[in-house]
Amino acid sequence: MNTLRLSFLSLFAGLFLAGAALASDGSVTILSPADGARLDAMAENRISYTVEPGPRGDHTHLYVDGKEVAVLRRLKGDYALPTLAAGNREVCIKVVNKGHTPIGIEQCVKVMVD
Repeated sequence: MNTLRLSFLSLFAGLFLAGAALASDGSVTILSPADGARLDAMAENRISYTVEPGPRGDHTHLYVDGKEVAVLRRLKGDYALPTLAAGNREVCIKVVNKGHTPIGIEQCVKVMVD
């Protein structure tokens, strides 16, 4: 019984520590526009975000349809998107290192521009 309890506690502690390690690796949260949002091509569209770059990240880049359109140095804020052509678009924020190489921490939203 004690061995089983000790094993369970060890497993629980291991899972907790693994989750804490993943959380500290960094994150990107796009607050707006929401995934699936409709944007007006004639309006000034903005992206609002928060970033936790993690230990390997330095700053972030903004991408539209896979093309880098801006370097974002602030960890929280909003930014005016470039003029977006009508159609389906993908907008991403990616954490990069000092060499401007994406490190795998990112978030993307798909929007429809009318």
